[in-house]
Amino acid sequence: MGRITRRTFAAAAAGAFSGLLTAVPAVAAGARPADGGRGRAAELRGVWIATVENIDWPSSTGLEAAVQQRELIAHLDTAVERRLNTVYFQVRPTADALWPSPHEPWSKVLTGTQGQDPGWDPLAFAVKEAHARGLQLHAWFNPYRVANSEDPAQLSPEHPVRKNPEWAVPYGGKLYYNPGLPQVREFVTKAMLHAVDNYDIDGVHWDDYFYPYPVEGAVFDDDATYAEHGGDFDNKADWRRHNIDLLVRGMKEALGKRRAPLPFGVSPFGVWRNKATDPEGSDTNAGVQTYDDLHADCRKWVREGWVDYITPQLYWHIGFTAADYAKLVPWWNEVVRGTGVDLYVGEALYKVADPAQPEQWRDPAELSRHLTFCGDYDQVKGHAYFSAVHVASDPLGAMSRVVDDHYR
Repeated sequence: MGRITRRTFAAAAAGAFSGLLTAVPAVAAGARPADGGRGRAAELRGVWIATVENIDWPSSTGLEAAVQQRELIAHLDTAVERRLNTVYFQVRPTADALWPSPHEPWSKVLTGTQGQDPGWDPLAFAVKEAHARGLQLHAWFNPYRVANSEDPAQLSPEHPVRKNPEWAVPYGGKLYYNPGLPQVREFVTKAMLHAVDNYDIDGVHWDDYFYPYPVEGAVFDDDATYAEHGGDFDNKADWRRHNIDLLVRGMKEALGKRRAPLPFGVSPFGVWRNKATDPEGSDTNAGVQTYDDLHADCRKWVREGWVDYITPQLYWHIGFTAADYAKLVPWWNEVVRGTGVDLYVGEALYKVADPAQPEQWRDPAELSRHLTFCGDYDQVKGHAYFSAVHVASDPLGAMSRVVDDHYR
């Protein structure tokens, strides 16, 4: 994809890092889903539309509003053509907003300048156009990423971090909100809920960034916060997981007090823990474990019912040594069993035809085999594809193969 994103990092986490270790059809255009867009589809067929760093949309900054709108409509039309029914639209990529938020500035992905009004409301437009095509739209938020640089001076003058510099922690060349601060958790929740309260969205979606992915030689400096707020926790790792638990549970509770049902879901990194670390973990040898490295106990969130659905990013091929798709699907299948939480599988369409990937990704049938494999697991309720530009470009015809084999 030409840049480091959550998806390319996922490949490194299970691949390069591992070297360190010994059917429901799409709804017709113009009609809302039968449940009015509020419930959960019998089979989810989703696509992520990523806006951070202009990965999917808009194609570049500074385009005229009419051009941006045409590009967004093209992604939605493609979703319908591919017989998908749900879009995860990233509306808060770096602690900024793709709607007129009173809490955070306009996103720079629109105009190239953070805080500059683009002259239109992308979230309102996306909701309207998605619903006109029978698509559900989940607002996709990144809770804690502030900037893809460590320099607060690059943020717009009205950015909350410029006003509250103690809220942010530089780490690995980027800037993050500090999850250990109660005022930060309160603020980011309030910022996200503004979209919930003011737009006819069909769900709330979070990605895999909580505490940041590990960067060699870098230290996430929250010692002072731990000293102040660590309480009776014996170690920082447990305290950090508690902080993320509070954010997840808090969002679920806040949504429960609003219009219902409004599904809340997360797409975590696909490995909770390796079996070598924890006997209850998956039979994998991934170099990153979401429980230990991102301090995100996503299995607990499922068991506690703090999410309505979970979409683990199983971005590896069948037979991959470090993180085998064929071992992770049954593991997640059992995690959700009996919980009432829906399981959707995140699929790495972006890897198809990538020469940097293993040869299995040069087989146009690899993704179709994933769906065939999942057909034997009763808890798998659908799949989501990263990302929209690849759904449109259809590398090697792999997405068309999925549609022909499974969505007709």
